[in-house]
Amino acid sequence: MKNPYMEQAIIEAKKAFELGEVPVGAIMVYKGDIIARAHNLREKSNNALAHAEILVINEACKKLNTWRLDSCELYVTLEPCPMCAGAIINARISSVYFGAYDPKGGACGSVVDLFKKGSFNHSPVLYGGIMEDACEGLLKEFFGKLR
Repeated sequence: MKNPYMEQAIIEAKKAFELGEVPVGAIMVYKGDIIARAHNLREKSNNALAHAEILVINEACKKLNTWRLDSCELYVTLEPCPMCAGAIINARISSVYFGAYDPKGGACGSVVDLFKKGSFNHSPVLYGGIMEDACEGLLKEFFGKLR
């Protein structure tokens, strides 16, 4: 089933793909409006922190002039890693919607579940597998070209 917000995150992932980055895209939604968008830039910036989620959280904080994003929803094309899950918890993001599961590094249940209720002081509502085929397809195409 299509989701207009995830479709926008996929557009961001395609931008990463075109740059030779792992195709992960993210958008932040506040009161129904997209307030921030980002895609992976780790290779281009030579920065291990330049994951789409970290970049979109940073942009949203600047836009709203606060570190507390408790009225925001994050849409990301790949299950967040532990670093990004930690940033999501610290930013108090209300809901996380992700596309493809990450069996090698996912921190939302695939490898570990950092969002498990009671594990930390904040647990976002989590929805996985949103437009999973489209998100997973981009990743498979990208890694297929590398091999």
